[in-house]
Amino acid sequence: MATFNRQLRQNLRSAPVTSVERDEFVTRVISEGWSGVVWSDLADADVDEVIAREVTRFTGMSWEWKHYSGDRPADLSERLLSAGFIADPPESVMVAEIGGLNLGAAPPHGVELVTVTTDEDVEALVRLHDAVFGGDHTALGQEMAASLGAAEPAVVGMIARVGETTVSAGRVEFHDGTAFASIWGGGTLPEWCRRGIFRALVARRAALASDRGFRYLQVDAMPTSRPILARLGFVELAITTPYRRRATNFAVFDEVHLNRAAVGLPALPGSRSVYGHRSNSRVS
Repeated sequence: MATFNRQLRQNLRSAPVTSVERDEFVTRVISEGWSGVVWSDLADADVDEVIAREVTRFTGMSWEWKHYSGDRPADLSERLLSAGFIADPPESVMVAEIGGLNLGAAPPHGVELVTVTTDEDVEALVRLHDAVFGGDHTALGQEMAASLGAAEPAVVGMIARVGETTVSAGRVEFHDGTAFASIWGGGTLPEWCRRGIFRALVARRAALASDRGFRYLQVDAMPTSRPILARLGFVELAITTPYRRRATNFAVFDEVHLNRAAVGLPALPGSRSVYGHRSNSRVS
């Protein structure tokens, strides 16, 4: 966990579309796709003062404070709630050594895995994310489009297609200067879950990370994907809880239904439980 904290949180690197700011107590990311505090150690700080300063820094922006089990002080979660943040459901920080993973897991018959290489592919990934996760992923699409054609892109998308229909999508982010690559998205349309698509997407993205020389693969896992990842060889390092400054949960839930209706899918029965991990963009 110490290596993860040091490389992917405290000393996160900037990228062409992402700015990283750090001081004694926090590391923050600023981008069009995702912004927030990714590391903090407030054991020796005036906690409420630092939180207030970050609220001021992010004025006018949608952002979150990524809290991890083990972050100091022990009552940081309570302090964030008292400051007006809203806690999203917790997720498992899971890591695997790529050399120990089965990189040959194939998709089911009739499903094709396609590396995102064109603007049309980016648009398909964004539409899938909008439908499955809710929200507007236009900024993520812009960040991914900016990496198209690069010799060693910071992020590579992957979509799963059945004919002309995109049924699942995710991406892998390459954190140069660290031992880690990370996978994000991975959302699958509910009617295509439990067919091995998610597992095949993980394997394909792990293979891309292996080809780039990374040792570890990291993911923030939802409860639905955690057992699958554990069977593949991932282990839990910590629990992370996103604390959002704005209460958007109900709007996001409503938008899931609107997006699904727009692409001709039935409404979800009061839940948006799908395979996948966080769709939020965090490029380093």
